[in-house]
Formats: sequence, structure tokens, C-alpha cells
Amino acid sequence: MLVSSKELFKAARKNNFAIPAPNFVDQTSIKAYIEVAEKLNLPIILAYAEVHKEFLSFDEALLLGKYYGEKARIPAVLHLDHGTTKGLIIKAIDGGFKSVMIDASMDCFDDNVKRTSEIVEYAHLKGVVVEAEIGHVGGGEDYKSKDDSDSIYTTVEEAKKFIELTNVDSLAISIGTAHGAYKGKPVIDFTRLKKIRDAVEIPLVLHGGSSSGNENLKRCAVGGISKINIYTDLITAAFNKSQSIKSNDYYELKNAQINGLKECLEHYYGVFHTKQFK
Repeated sequence: MLVSSKELFKAARKNNFAIPAPNFVDQTSIKAYIEVAEKLNLPIILAYAEVHKEFLSFDEALLLGKYYGEKARIPAVLHLDHGTTKGLIIKAIDGGFKSVMIDASMDCFDDNVKRTSEIVEYAHLKGVVVEAEIGHVGGGEDYKSKDDSDSIYTTVEEAKKFIELTNVDSLAISIGTAHGAYKGKPVIDFTRLKKIRDAVEIPLVLHGGSSSGNENLKRCAVGGISKINIYTDLITAAFNKSQSIKSNDYYELKNAQINGLKECLEHYYGVFHTKQFK
């Protein structure tokens, strides 16, 4: 069933666990994610990133998300990830996405507030929740967003002020992760996470979960992060699984990719300590 993330995040924040938000880029990936969630009887956030429209158009993503999300036997959130274009975000809100992200994190603080507030005002009229980002999660060497800028860490003061000014529903923070594959070893600022977690009341989000390390992600999940985005590790697992079988058969390769996606996502459900929504 398609649901809002609002109640899911309340449960995650209260009980110290995170919900995975894997990016889907086709029918195969969204079906695989839902099948894992149903197997474990756990909620899932089905994320479609604006940057991935080169692989899957927005209209296709909307149709797939609504069709499979509504059929799902577990709570599923259809979420627009890293929305940067106002028109597309509005289209997502009007079309049936239950959650949207406005990513103006590379703008100055005042412009980020202005752009986020505009989306929040419109989304809340439609019963849609909004995620924004303060600080900036940069990219690893394999990130495909055409944005390889360095990360800008989130401060407690700006996080508090931003939430007060925008009335945003959840906040993505930058504490040491990066999108895509890492060039080096990630160093997570858990002290900063605790300070932000203690200072704000809304759920916190972590981008760049892939390659961050199981122990790091576990500490984030139990330490105040309610949603963790995963993509690169999933597609890497799918590719590696297909290579391991050494087959030239299309269906065998496709099934191997599906199994790779499923095994990786199931692994992260355990790392994130995700619990059933009650």
C-alpha cells in the first residue's frame, strides 16, 4: 500500500532504526525492492531521483511507483529524490508522489530557505511531505549526478534555523558520507549527528549510504537517522552477481542481477535495524 512517510518516520525516530530508500531505475529494480520488503514484512521508501530520468522518464517512474506501490502488501512510500526543478517537483506532488525532496543544498542559505518554503507550502496543501537538505553531500568518483563537489557539513545552528523558517518535514544532513563510490575511507561525524538529533524534532535523513560501512550505517540508524538512501551498492551487487555466473543467457543474467539487488537490500535492512510499522 502507498503511504506517507510521516508516521513511518515517527516510529523510526522513536524506536531508533532507519528505513532504506533504494533508488529504482526500472521495473526490475522496483519489483525486486518490494519483494524483499514483503518477504521481511518491513516498510520501504521507493525513491526515484530526478537525475535518473536519463534511464527512466518521470512519467514511467510515476506509473511504476503507483502501480507496484499500491499492490505492495507492506507500507511503501513513493518518494522523489533530489528534486532540483520546481516544475518537476510540483508535477510529482500533483501526480501521486507521497513524498518529495527539494534539493537546494548548493544554494546559499537564504535561497535554500526560499525555494524549500515554496515547495513546502504547496506540498502541505496536497498532504505531501517534504525533505530538504542543509549542508551538502558531495560525490564519490563513480557518482553519476554530474556533481562531484566536495561535501559541506551541516551545522546545528543552521539546521535549527532552517527548520523553523521552512516547516520542512524531514532534513537530510551532511556528516561525512558521499554519493556513489568512495575514493577513500568514509569518516562519519557521530558527535555532530548526536548534536543535531538532540537539537531538532523532525526526522533526519542520510544520503550517500553506499560504501559507508556496515558499522557506520548501523550507528547512524540507531543514533538518530530515520531514512538512509542506498543506490550504488545495489547496482554494484547486481552487476557483480551477473558476472559471477559466467553465462551468455539473457534470462540467467537478469535473474542474477535481481538476486544481487535483493541480497544487498536485505542485508541493509539488517544493518539499519528496520522494524515493522505498527
